[in-house]
Amino acid sequence: MNGVRKIIEIDDGLCNGCGACIVSCIEGALQIADGKAKLVADKYCDGLGACLGECPTGALRVVERRAEEFDEEAVKHHLAEHKETAQQMPDTLPCGCPSTHLQTFAPKIPIQESSHPSSYMRTESALSHWPVQIRLVPVGAPFLQHADLLVIADCTAVAYPDFHQDFLNGKVVLMGCPKFDDVQGYVEKFTDIFRRTTIRSITALVMEVPCCQGLPVIVKKAMDDAGKAIPMEYVVIRLQGGILKKEQLVA
Repeated sequence: MNGVRKIIEIDDGLCNGCGACIVSCIEGALQIADGKAKLVADKYCDGLGACLGECPTGALRVVERRAEEFDEEAVKHHLAEHKETAQQMPDTLPCGCPSTHLQTFAPKIPIQESSHPSSYMRTESALSHWPVQIRLVPVGAPFLQHADLLVIADCTAVAYPDFHQDFLNGKVVLMGCPKFDDVQGYVEKFTDIFRRTTIRSITALVMEVPCCQGLPVIVKKAMDDAGKAIPMEYVVIRLQGGILKKEQLVA
């Protein structure tokens, strides 16, 4: 049944696709599609506007318009369906793709090349495990236990020239894109990880662009849902590679 009521409206011109609003919408009424936040269905939105305060660009507002009535039972079914889909994702693909095969190995250390000028350094990888994509790492992966977790937006590893030495060394890395990936799936994944393992610390590494800023929000939301308070450092990388800022978010 349709009637005039309060409901969320999204300005596509202002939305940067960061996904912060999705994290704060407990009804699962929002999703990222084509790099923008979208309303999944009118019946999932209660119109209370809990997502408004999380939007960094002011793309969200509550309006009154004719819309399908809010359906609490439909919301419950929608959330249960989403969670079931996330849980059914296999740890390894049926094709046996090596991108999902768990591996742990000793990271290498920087090696100075004596046959080159002293300014030349050949740096070996500091990566200690595989896979590294958030969606592909099983929540029970042994390398997560007692880990210092490095959660990064994909682009940071390309932009920051000393990524391995300054950030990756000694840490377990999980990487993804908060703009194009499943934000709610990320929240659920990290919540399960925090519940099932003991994480010692978290470093959230993002680019200075607005769409990256949803990543630490996702991690913080997952900590709250898991009932954990883990020390987390928030680091922002400039587009040309320098560090813009560092901030302690959780003590």
